[in-house]
Amino acid sequence: MKNFTIKTLINAAAIWVAAWIVGGITLSGHDWWHKAVTVIAVALIFGVVNFLIKPLVKLLSLPLFILTLGLITFVINALMLWLTSWASDKLDLSFHVEGFWAALLGSLIISIVSCGLNLAFGDD
Repeated sequence: MKNFTIKTLINAAAIWVAAWIVGGITLSGHDWWHKAVTVIAVALIFGVVNFLIKPLVKLLSLPLFILTLGLITFVINALMLWLTSWASDKLDLSFHVEGFWAALLGSLIISIVSCGLNLAFGDD
């Protein structure tokens, strides 16, 4: 449970940083508390999307992995962030990714920030 909580908080921090840096990613709320609750809920959705859907997409796109030498991973990560935005919209969360390029840049930032935070706070 501790590992799940830490990973969720790391994803939430990474999503918050991406929303702060990328102009096409919006995380709106009345105050910082509302934004914090929203970003944790979005991080949970992001975790579920990455756990359930991403492996299937990676398996189905295996020829593209070989053809692009793994660069298709960036596109898949962007699509997972875009899917998280769509699911957040359906759940009336105030998180939105505006277009593919914002999703691509946001997924790169989320990957970098979460990698750094996992190194600092991840598994022992």
